[in-house]
Amino acid sequence: MGWVMSSKTAKTPIRSAAWRISLWATLAFAVGTLLAFMLLNRFVANDIQRRTDTWITGELGTLGDVAEHTPKDALYNLFVGEVAELAEHEVPNRPEDASGSSDSVFFLQEGADGKLSLWVGSGSGDAALRAIHSSKILPGHPTDVQVQGFEVPFRVASVGFKDGSRIYLGLSVRDELRVLKNLRFRFILIWLLLVLLGFAVVFITTRRMLSHVRKITESASRIGHSDLTERVPTTERNDEVSQLALTLNGMLDRIENSVHQLHTITGSLAHDLQSPLTAIRGKLEMSLSETTDGEHAEPIVSAIEELDRLTDFLNMSLDVAEAKADALRLTRTEIDLTELMRTMTDLYEPSMSEKGIKVQLRDDGPVRVEADASLIHRMVANLLDNELKHLPDHSTVTVSLRARDDTAVMRLEDNGPGFDDEVLRHLFERRVKGRASRGHGLGMAFVDAVARAHGGSVTAGNRNSGGAWIAVTLPLEPAYEPASLRGL
Repeated sequence: MGWVMSSKTAKTPIRSAAWRISLWATLAFAVGTLLAFMLLNRFVANDIQRRTDTWITGELGTLGDVAEHTPKDALYNLFVGEVAELAEHEVPNRPEDASGSSDSVFFLQEGADGKLSLWVGSGSGDAALRAIHSSKILPGHPTDVQVQGFEVPFRVASVGFKDGSRIYLGLSVRDELRVLKNLRFRFILIWLLLVLLGFAVVFITTRRMLSHVRKITESASRIGHSDLTERVPTTERNDEVSQLALTLNGMLDRIENSVHQLHTITGSLAHDLQSPLTAIRGKLEMSLSETTDGEHAEPIVSAIEELDRLTDFLNMSLDVAEAKADALRLTRTEIDLTELMRTMTDLYEPSMSEKGIKVQLRDDGPVRVEADASLIHRMVANLLDNELKHLPDHSTVTVSLRARDDTAVMRLEDNGPGFDDEVLRHLFERRVKGRASRGHGLGMAFVDAVARAHGGSVTAGNRNSGGAWIAVTLPLEPAYEPASLRGL
């Protein structure tokens, strides 16, 4: 079977909620402002076009009056052309530094026969007339017309005369597009700055708020494993986080009082029961020392053994109950598990040898943990007691100890009959034991309770090749460096 991984090494790293909140808030702000700009851009474009159409219609009316009331003589084209060129200086949206001559405006007069009679502007008048004929321009309704030779279309309006001739005034939308382009560029620049600034503000604010939540989490995780008197930090701000800290501290006060009462009850119960049991044991030992008849001594010895079993059962039951309530009192010290396992295997080896059970210890050097030495000693004793009581003669027990990442892994394997399926499913519950067991069913529950009280875990199963395995994981001492990492 493979080595059991610690829950600490298997868990994924915490992802910062500040990043997620900032990203979603920034995304919502960016999308909202982008939609607002699109509406603003549409409004500005419509307003510019409305101003352009107003200018074209007004100028076209003026040019129409001039063309209609100017005599059709040799000076007609010259006079009307001059008036058309003057209109070019009043073009809306023109940049201030633009030169006097421009290709942004054209004036075209079409005769009754549909041919070009007057052209004022750059480029070819015939090309403009062909583009106008291909477009449907209604009087009083300016229309976009794409003239060959120009990259951008012209906004063209027309007016007709009684003789069948028509005049057209066209204004390039180039300046309109330039204004909109400048507007878009400035908005995108401002939009990016606002998005970055908004992200920074939301991230810094959220991180400051969540940093206090993280401190509360770290403090709460330490409470119960080290000292129930510790409390989570509070702030002077009367906000939701501050109320959370105050609520947690109030709850911890109640938990501490409950645990204190539990300790008082269990302590009183242990004292009230152990005192008479100790007195009874003392009287039995006194009777045993005064008895010379072996036949009468045997029941006394049996009674003393039953009292010892009852005392162990009482102590273990109280410890398991406190551990299940996360109230087991720990006195943590630095422990070398390797040295402890060597001592325990040496202690149990004579008893196991009498049954022909062979014990092997495999380790990779010192493995140090910070734990309660008395509870760890009793936990290991329970594991070895189980092996001694339940293994048949001439079996083999292999004890392995290894540091893996930030976890110490202690594993016991044997080649015995293994666990019954029904027992294996509830192995670490109280009062669960095999049919042939004479114990109280608290040994493995106590092992699980001690492991959990130290922030570790215990698992068990049956080997494919026969026999059982039990693996206990405990957190390594924080400053401990496994031998596999030394020298790197």
